[in-house]
Amino acid sequence: MKHTLLAAALALLLLSAFRPVTESWTPAERAALSALHISRLGAAPPDPSNAVADRPEAAALGRRLFFDARLSANGRVSCASCHAPERGFQDGRPVGQGLATGSRRTMPVPAAAHADWFFWDGRKDSLWSQALGPLEDAAEHGANRVQLVRLLAEAYRPEYEALFGPLPPQAALTGAASPLGTAAERAAWARLPEAQQQAVDRAFANLGKAIAAYERTLMPGESRFDRYVATVTAGRAADEALLSPAEVRGLRLFIGKAQCVSCHAGPLLTDQHFHNTGVPPRDPRRPDPGRAPAVARALADPFNCLGHHSDAPPQRCAELRYIADDDPHMQAAFKTPGLRNVAERAPYMHAGQFATLEQVITHYVAAPDAVLGHSELARAGHPHAERRPIALGDAEAADLAAFLRSLSAPVCERGQPC
Repeated sequence: MKHTLLAAALALLLLSAFRPVTESWTPAERAALSALHISRLGAAPPDPSNAVADRPEAAALGRRLFFDARLSANGRVSCASCHAPERGFQDGRPVGQGLATGSRRTMPVPAAAHADWFFWDGRKDSLWSQALGPLEDAAEHGANRVQLVRLLAEAYRPEYEALFGPLPPQAALTGAASPLGTAAERAAWARLPEAQQQAVDRAFANLGKAIAAYERTLMPGESRFDRYVATVTAGRAADEALLSPAEVRGLRLFIGKAQCVSCHAGPLLTDQHFHNTGVPPRDPRRPDPGRAPAVARALADPFNCLGHHSDAPPQRCAELRYIADDDPHMQAAFKTPGLRNVAERAPYMHAGQFATLEQVITHYVAAPDAVLGHSELARAGHPHAERRPIALGDAEAADLAAFLRSLSAPVCERGQPC
């Protein structure tokens, strides 16, 4: 009798150990998990402002330009210098490093084509316009507009003209001139005839459109988290080779108590919006105003969706036409980063303020006041609180960090093995 009872107890123990994981997720929770799966992402939405956005020959040209260090003042800085493929198309630095040191963290490129606004502050409204910004930035590539178009004419003429038509004549591409460069470059630009300026601007815009066509081919691959979600939503049992018990506990926190999914939603784990969460400024003497001043920059940008070099009719530029330019919540607000491959992207936040995922979680639990503007994070009695307080113990914080590490996956280039 004793042996029979012992055998029954062991059988019950084994049965509970191998009980399908799906039994512990409610239908509502499984639906929430399914919404985060990478398969929900789909193809990048069309960009009406870029007529070559999805042409393979544009992506091929853009790939060559992305890795070409001649697109810089010193011939040593390419797009890939900061968006390094071996690092998931970012650089692992607290702030970007080109010709000089920048003030914000390099954002990763994969799946960027699914966004409406670009850079941490959203000052650009298209991927091709975003690609143009660093090229003339003194701290990044430091190039000038005429130099860049001259390189197109010298090194890429056949590919460029097959896509976009004739480049400006070589005689019009001498010297160094740009409306955003040094005092000498600006003076040289002012001396150019208007028609020549427009021709250079058009070729410069097309350079960005080709780079964007390449960047649109870069997507995050399937992670262990995605395989786990596919398993449990199909009603099958998932073993610890997919997610460990700690990672599963962290996932429960992510979609529940920790409220992460409030902003880190959808298959890219970002709402693509801007939030002030009280992140301490890199330089307390000069706190970064974030999104607030960037709205005016986006509206004034000659390379925006409504500009002369956009391929979109005005009615296709809804984000720009209906942008809110007086939202007080945008003071010191920054874009919600996607969390895919987040474990490979330390340090964190818009200027690398936190070295580890654990420090990020600690910040959200502590919910400090913002140095500039008002943080959305709740604190007891805070007049601007928008969320309920997040209370996590040390073990829960460790589980949440463990889950975030399950989001790592290869970056895939369309048409290439992943």
